[in-house]
Amino acid sequence: MAPAVLWFRRDLRLRDNPALARAAAAGDAVVPLFVIDPALWRPAGEPRRSYLLSSLAALRRSIGGLVLRVGDPADEVAAVVAETGANSVHMAADFGPYGVRRDTAVESRLDASGVPLVRTGSSYAVNPGSLLTVAEEPFRVFTPYFKAWQAQSWPAPSPTPSVIRWSLSAPSADLPTGHVLTGDPEAAGVRAANALTGDPPDGMQLPPAGEDAAHRRWMHFQQSGLASYGAHRNRPDLDATSRLSVHLKWGELHPRTLLADLANSCVDAGSVARFRTELAWREFYADVLFHRPDSAREDFRQEFSALPVQKPGDLFNAWCEGRTGYPIVDAGMRQLRAEGWMHNRVRMIVASFLVKDLHIAWQHGARHFMRWLVDGDLASNMHGWQWTAGSGTDPAPYFRVFNPVDQGKKFDPDGAYIRRYVTELRDVPAPQIHEPRSPIVDHAVERKRSLAAYESIRTRTPA
Repeated sequence: MAPAVLWFRRDLRLRDNPALARAAAAGDAVVPLFVIDPALWRPAGEPRRSYLLSSLAALRRSIGGLVLRVGDPADEVAAVVAETGANSVHMAADFGPYGVRRDTAVESRLDASGVPLVRTGSSYAVNPGSLLTVAEEPFRVFTPYFKAWQAQSWPAPSPTPSVIRWSLSAPSADLPTGHVLTGDPEAAGVRAANALTGDPPDGMQLPPAGEDAAHRRWMHFQQSGLASYGAHRNRPDLDATSRLSVHLKWGELHPRTLLADLANSCVDAGSVARFRTELAWREFYADVLFHRPDSAREDFRQEFSALPVQKPGDLFNAWCEGRTGYPIVDAGMRQLRAEGWMHNRVRMIVASFLVKDLHIAWQHGARHFMRWLVDGDLASNMHGWQWTAGSGTDPAPYFRVFNPVDQGKKFDPDGAYIRRYVTELRDVPAPQIHEPRSPIVDHAVERKRSLAAYESIRTRTPA
């Protein structure tokens, strides 16, 4: 038998990987392949590049090696097939706009040589596009989608093959010594052998990467955070969330594994249900993006494109750098720069401030997030921003404008989160710590301005 190629993408794990099981059964050996695609690498922020290198290093240690290529996947996958004499290429399906186009191009190239591209599984418990309303239309609202999603009987975690014979016979490129790949991939910087360093940019504190790190974090959360998740998930001052978003982003852990563990959990049923709902939100947004690829850049509710907005300038820069004068907003933006992550409640607060206090289009904030977030997921990020802006699915009511002072008092009552990131306020007691200091805008004034603008859109929109 000839070997089979396992093309890793957003599934950087060996456990619960049905594509691995399929590849192991298809050939007498498995060629583990990862292709650094310039089309994805170049626009990615440095935190994601750095984390990816660390995750690949962990995967390579688990396997004992990794065939790495840099370039157009259609060229590189076909080349590895030719070099190894592989009989098939296996992967998890990608439902993102670019991923669908890329995989179609690879499939066309392989078809010419009679080698199948086999899609097994995906990054989701329920594949995007597989659920429709009773009218056989895509879901536009989360609650009915969630009911349909819950009614699915997703498969149990895939067992890891007991014996895997890995083949590293194909030539492998070296990763760059740093975390930035620019220009021509074949001439990008100085390449050092086995340079899988994953050093974070500017001392940023990124989480441990890899499959083992993902499982350790999941076990820690089940033991220490799941029971109180329903009560404390909105508290950025507490370690009350799972922090699994980056592991799900890179497929170091599959949601199917989480759902299986949740089904057997003995902790508070309300917290388990709440956490399961958050997993469903991730899958809902992936489903929306699959049906509406344009919503990655444009308003899902297109009438909101007429909303008057300000061009990014000094106010936008102050928001990016955590200098708005509103403590909870500045804490969130500084956490983003320090960790490549931000608490979800604070993501909503800072997004509302940009769109409804500064009147800057959500796309600018979404792009800034994608530059800095280590867990930057296109579907979740873009549609989360549109939820806050009121132009997406399940939008917050147009008249809902987050008051940054009230939000800080409610969700960071003692000011511990603010002190952690806005160090110049560390000696200010609560509740005074939540009051704005030299604010760049007056929230009360901008709230009225925002409501007037949204009302004009609402009244112009046919019922």
